Amino acid sequence: MTPKLKPFVTADRLSSTSMVTPSTILGSRAAHNDARWTDICGALAALRERGRHSVRIVDADCACGTLLIEAVRHARALGFTAIEGRGIDGSPAMIGRARAAAARLHEPAIGLTFEVADMVEALAGEADFPADIVLWHGGRAGDDRPGVRASLVNAGDLLIVDRDRPRDRARAA
Repeated sequence: MTPKLKPFVTADRLSSTSMVTPSTILGSRAAHNDARWTDICGALAALRERGRHSVRIVDADCACGTLLIEAVRHARALGFTAIEGRGIDGSPAMIGRARAAAARLHEPAIGLTFEVADMVEALAGEADFPADIVLWHGGRAGDDRPGVRASLVNAGDLLIVDRDRPRDRARAA
């Protein structure tokens, strides 16, 4: 059995497993320029190398969904056959944009949901069946409130954070 990954740092060590660069994939320039993109590609490639065919990705502060949508599209391009993406954000306007963008994606292997919710409350339900990958920007107002870090760590096997934002990079206990 493969051990679960539980880091509270970026997935830099996985990045070397992916030969994918932003210039080799069609898609969103914004997603490919995101500091987390290389880590996402590396994590997805590592899962495929271990023989995985399905993947769950949760974006804990998805905004308009650009990064999550591009991540699930990339997962499909790597050969995943069952892909679930869940975007969470507190802004109804951003979630509306994310839902509109997801509606334009016509791929039966990909399921996307976007919801307006408090991140801590929404992630509490993920702990029972953790996602493979959790994405998080960090560094926003309220990110230091009680329960944020624990809910993020418990929501998935691998937490990929935006390494360009200042934060404590300690491992979760």
